[in-house]
Parts: sequence; C-alpha cells; structure tokens
Amino acid sequence: MPMHGGSLVPVFVRIFLSRAILLLSHRFQVELAVSFRRRRNTFTQQQIIMKFPHASSMPALSHVSDSDDDNSSSYASNTSNADSTSNTDNASSNMHRSTTALELTEIAVADPQVETAIPPHTDHKKVLVTGGAGFIGSHVAQFLLARGDDVVIIDEVNDYYDVHIKETNLALLRASCPDQNRLQIYRGDICDENLMERIFEEERPAWVCHMAARAGVRPSIQDPFVYIHSNITGTTRLMELSAKYKVQNFVFASSSSVYGGSKSTFFSEDESVDNPVSPYAATKKACELLAYTYHNLYNLNCTALRFFTVYGPRGRPDMAPFKFIDRVSRGVEIQQFGDGSSSRDYTYIDDIVDGVVRAVDRPHPYEVFNLGKGSGTSLKDFIDLVQTHTCRDAKIKVLPDQPGDVQYTCADVSKADKMLGYKSKVSFEEGIRRTVAWYNQAYAKHELDVCPERQANGMGRAPSMVDLVAQQSN
Repeated sequence: MPMHGGSLVPVFVRIFLSRAILLLSHRFQVELAVSFRRRRNTFTQQQIIMKFPHASSMPALSHVSDSDDDNSSSYASNTSNADSTSNTDNASSNMHRSTTALELTEIAVADPQVETAIPPHTDHKKVLVTGGAGFIGSHVAQFLLARGDDVVIIDEVNDYYDVHIKETNLALLRASCPDQNRLQIYRGDICDENLMERIFEEERPAWVCHMAARAGVRPSIQDPFVYIHSNITGTTRLMELSAKYKVQNFVFASSSSVYGGSKSTFFSEDESVDNPVSPYAATKKACELLAYTYHNLYNLNCTALRFFTVYGPRGRPDMAPFKFIDRVSRGVEIQQFGDGSSSRDYTYIDDIVDGVVRAVDRPHPYEVFNLGKGSGTSLKDFIDLVQTHTCRDAKIKVLPDQPGDVQYTCADVSKADKMLGYKSKVSFEEGIRRTVAWYNQAYAKHELDVCPERQANGMGRAPSMVDLVAQQSN
C-alpha cells in the first residue's frame, strides 16, 4: 500500500482524520456562536455588538476624494404650553470608514434560529404620540383611544401646512375623548429639553410612538438645517428620555425615501441604504442608526417604520393624493412631474395605522420594517383614477422631474407580514374612492382661494385652503 512521505499512516486514513477534524471544528464554531448569542442576551450591559444589517453605513464616515456627490406628522417650535380642551447596495466609492469606525459585520454572530413573531402586549398602555396633530399621528392616537389606551400628545402645530387642518385633528380627538386623564395634549417642540423632561416626569408614558418629523423631500433641499433640528435632534432627545425613564418600546416613523435611487423591484429592509438623495432621507437614515445605538447602549427596544406614501382622509395637503383630488374636483390645473411613468407604493392610512399599532404592541429589540401596500401605481394611472372618482377631467401641466425625487417605490412587506402580522387590505382604487368621498363631505361647496403653483409644500406658503368641516371619515 502506498505511503505518503514515508509516513506509516495510509493516505485514506489521513484524509479521513482531516475531514473529521474539520467537521468537529465546524460543530465547535456553531456551538460557540450559540453560546455567544446566549451570553449576549444575558449580559446586555456589556459592549457586545448584535447583528446590524447595514453595518457599511455606520456614521463614522470620511471622504477620500475632494469632490462631493416621503409621511410623518409635523411639529417644531419653541412654544411649550400644555393644552386642555380649549385649544383645539453599494457603498459610495468616495467614502470609507475613519479609524474610529467599528466594523460590526466582522464580529456579528448570525442567529442560527429562525426568528418568530413576538406576541403582542395586550394590557392597557399609556402611549406618548408625538406629532399627534398631524395626519398619521392623529389617526394613530384616535385608534389607541378607541381601544382603551391612554394617550399623551406632543405637537408644535407649526405652519408647514394649513394649521387649521391640525387644529381640526386635535378637536376631533378631544371630541372623541373629553376625559383629560385619558388624553393629554401638549404644544411645543420635542427638542425643548425642559418641556420634554417635564412630560416624561409627570406623564410617565411606558410606550412611545414617535410620528413627529419635518417632512418633505424638496423643501429639505432648500432648508436642510430645520430637518436636522426636527428629525435628528428631536429623535435623539426622545430616545435619551425613553432610555432614562425605562420606556418599554420606542416606535418611530422612518421613510421609504431612505432607499434613494434603488433599482430593486421591491425595496427590502436588507438593502444597503447608504446613499440618500435628499437631506430628508439622510435624516431618516440617521435616526435609524441612532435607534440602533440606543438599543445597544441602553437595551431600549426600538422599531423603525419605513412608510410608503401614505394618503387618505385628513391627509397632508402637500401630498399628491390630496392635491390631485382637490384640484381636479375644482377644475384647477395639476402638476405632473415627468412623463407619468414614475411609480409609488401608495398606502392607505388605515393600513398604516394597523402596522404602527402592531409595532407598538410588539417590543422587538431592534428592527426596521417596511409598511406599504406592496404594489406600485404609476402617476398616469393615479391621475386616471382621480378623474374617474371625481367625475372630472384633469387639467395637466407637465413639468420636469424634481431633484431629490425617486422614480419608483414599492415595498417588500414580507418581513412585516412575518414578524408583525401586517398585511395591507385597501387597494389603491378603493382608497382613492374613500378619500374622494371624505373630501366631498369635508370640503364640498366651498369657494377656495388657492395658488396652484405654491401649495403648502415648504417652497412657499399657500393661502389657507379651506374652512375644514370637522367631520370624521366613514
């Protein structure tokens, strides 16, 4: 029998022993990974890094060349009066990590088990809802109150769009819940350190639903500093207080804008989102990174929700669904940016509220979820549906594509389906039908003074649009 290098051990025995050692080594590595994971969950205060899917976008970045390359509710001022019922995948080629950056992917340990959905917390809650006067925030607050939870609202009620709409939202909430023990409304900026400390100290909310933000892609290009203040500073303030006061779950609004110019058919949470194309998107990505940091440092449960173009009754007047329904209904010219082929995943407000509440009820350690319909609608088809349900022909002015806008958004919602039980239920056509019906009730028979080219989009203030009738949608 042939020997190898004069060895007394046959070749096949040596091969067998080599493979056995490799198998044992692999098994040891798996067992070590499981042990490491258990220790990580036990010793939460140690500097042990959990898996983070976008490690390549850690904030410690620096340039290597000299050249430089929506849907939340609104808030932000310096007033701070508490209100009762009277006041109604490729990293950028010109970026690299600095020496202070931590290469998380090199030490992260993959979870060998398939994640299962966290069972919902079904007991009574006291929830702080930021941006509660705005579109999404007011709907979320309304749902929480209706199911029996207590709600604390903080909103600045700024003039990003018609303040009367926000006041009407607050009036509707107060009318639905006159009991101030169940609904407290504060007016002020979430960046106001003293105000926010007082709210957390006096109200002691155990759950935070952070819907407040400075919204809008195009105006963020004009004035990025207000977005840094409202979105990044405000969110950091809230997470700092949430960690201090042992909040059980911190859920906040991110945006599909973080996907930038992604070429994917469906935008997935696993995609790298390291190349935002607007300051607004950059602030939302920064908030996701900060949330991971606060979870890692203080074990704060954080969930980021990437909303995909939310519309419906009481919707923001700067958003296309409201603008198109309003203008086509009145025979006013609408603006079509581009050739009509751009597509959005328009998501009806009831579906978004369902997703938000499911996230609030399920305190995941740190997760990012898409909330959308899961299918896109082209701008041309969108305008056709508005014409159908308003029974009016649209007067269309075609304009070039706008800087900062993305051409296509469509959510992969499989993760939210699996871990939250989220599924959108309202088709876009049905959603437009419901929104038109609400518009006809709330705005019918009013003579409106509106400048079609300058409507509440942050690029110039429009005249007050309407005397909004305080009606809830069916």
